[in-house]
Amino acid sequence: MQLEDLQKERLKKLAAIRQSGQNPYPAITNRKQTVWEARELEGKQVIVAGRLKSLRPHGKITFADLEDQSGKIQLFFSQESLEGSLYAFLANFDIGDFISASGEVFKTQAGEVTVRISDYQMLTKSTRPLPSDWFGLKDKEIRLRKRYLDLIANPEVRELFVKKSKFWNSVRQFLTNEDFIEVETPALEPIAGGADANPFVTHHDALDRDFYLRISLELYQKRLLVGGFEKVFEIGKIFRNEGIDAEHLQDYLQMEFYWAYANYQDLMELTQRMYQDLVHQTTGSLQTAYQANEIDWSGEWPRVDYVEAFRKETDIDLDTEVSEKQLLDYAKTHKIPVEEKVGLGRLIDSIYKKTVRPKLIQPTFLINHPVSVSPLAKRMDNNPKRVERMQILVGGTEVGNGWSELNDPQDQLERFKEQQSLRDSGDEEAQMLDMDYIEALEYGMPPAAGFGLSQRLFAVMTDKPIRETVFFPPMRDES
Repeated sequence: MQLEDLQKERLKKLAAIRQSGQNPYPAITNRKQTVWEARELEGKQVIVAGRLKSLRPHGKITFADLEDQSGKIQLFFSQESLEGSLYAFLANFDIGDFISASGEVFKTQAGEVTVRISDYQMLTKSTRPLPSDWFGLKDKEIRLRKRYLDLIANPEVRELFVKKSKFWNSVRQFLTNEDFIEVETPALEPIAGGADANPFVTHHDALDRDFYLRISLELYQKRLLVGGFEKVFEIGKIFRNEGIDAEHLQDYLQMEFYWAYANYQDLMELTQRMYQDLVHQTTGSLQTAYQANEIDWSGEWPRVDYVEAFRKETDIDLDTEVSEKQLLDYAKTHKIPVEEKVGLGRLIDSIYKKTVRPKLIQPTFLINHPVSVSPLAKRMDNNPKRVERMQILVGGTEVGNGWSELNDPQDQLERFKEQQSLRDSGDEEAQMLDMDYIEALEYGMPPAAGFGLSQRLFAVMTDKPIRETVFFPPMRDES
C-alpha cells in the first residue's frame, strides 16, 4: 500500500474516533508508572502510557508493545476483559499512536512481562505511518533531516544522546568540584574573537548595528579575570561559518574555562584527570574505539614537542627563519592544499594537519607551539618564538586546546595588528583587532591559563561523525 493510501486510512480512523465522541488529542494523561516501574510490579494494577510500537490482533485477543522513554512492555487486550465495545474500538488504533492503558501486570507462560488491559484511552492519533511501515529509515540524510523519526526507529540513537547528556553533566560536575564558577557571556559580539574562524553576521534592529555570532567563549571570560573572578567556565553554543565534514559543524556546543594563577603545565595535569573522568562517566570504561583504533585513555599521556614533531615529519625547522615561500613550496610538492596570502601561521597549521596530526592516535599532549600559530598564547620565557600551549590529540584529531594566556597588552596588540593585516588581505578566518579587549588587559589580567573542548571529544569517544552527535545538524536545502 502506498504512503498516501496509508495516510487516508489513518485519517478515516481519526474521523471515526471523533464521531464516537472521544477526543483523539486529550490534554490530561493519567499515567501512574513508567514502563520501567511497571515491569517491577507483577500482580499490581498500573497505568502506563506511551507509543504503540506493534499491534498483533488474533480474533478476540490482541497483543501490543507499548514504549516510553524508560523501555518497552507488552499489552494484552481481550474481548473478555474489556467492557462493551471497547475491544472493537481497537480497530481505530495504529502503530505510532500514543495511548494510556490500565490493568494488572503478569507474566505470560513464555515469561514476558505483560499488562492485562482493563481500560485504555487514545492520547494522540498518529496520522502518518512510522517509517518502518512503509519505506524503512536507512538513508542517513533522511535520518538527520527528520531526526524525530530516527529516534523512534533506532533506540541506540536515543541512547547516544543519553550518553551525550551524561558527558556534558560530567564536564559541569568536574569543574564545579574544582571550584570553577559557571558563567554566561554574550552570543552576539561586536567583534568576533578568540579563534581563527569565519563568523556569521546578523543585524540587531533595536541598536541598528551588525553583530557577529560568537566563534569562541574566550575573550569575555578573560575580561571576567580582569574583573576579579579567578576560576570561570561556560558551556555554550558557538557558530563558525566553515565547511561541513565528519569533524566540523557550524553550530555546536563548546566548553571553555579560564583559571587565574595557573599555566599550561597546570592545564595538562587538570585536563588529563578531567578527560579520564569524562570518558569513564560517559562510556563506563577508559578504553574506547575510534575509526578502527583502540584508544586507551588511562595512565600518563606523553608530551610531544610541536616543533620537533614538525621537523621529524617535514625536515623544516620552525625554530629557524622559515619563509612563506618555503612552506608554500613544501605544500605544493606534497599536494597539501593551502591558500596563498594567509600568513605564516596558517601555512604551518595546514601542513601540520596533514603531516603531524594524523600520526598522534593515543591521547597525547602536543606542546610548545610556534608563536605564529597561537595569537592569544603567552611566549615561553626561554624561547620567545614559542608559546606555552598544549593541545590534546586523539585518533589523529584535536579534542582539546589550551595555553598560558597572553596578558601583556602591548604584545597582544601587536599580534592583533598582524592578524588584522592578514584579514584585510583576504584571510576571512584571521582574528580581528579588538581594542576593547586590549583596554581591559591594560587594567591588568592576572597570569592565567585557558582551555576549551567541544563536542568533537564526545564524537571521538563514541566513534561517530560529529553531525550524528547533534539532534538537528544544519542540512542542505532539499531542493
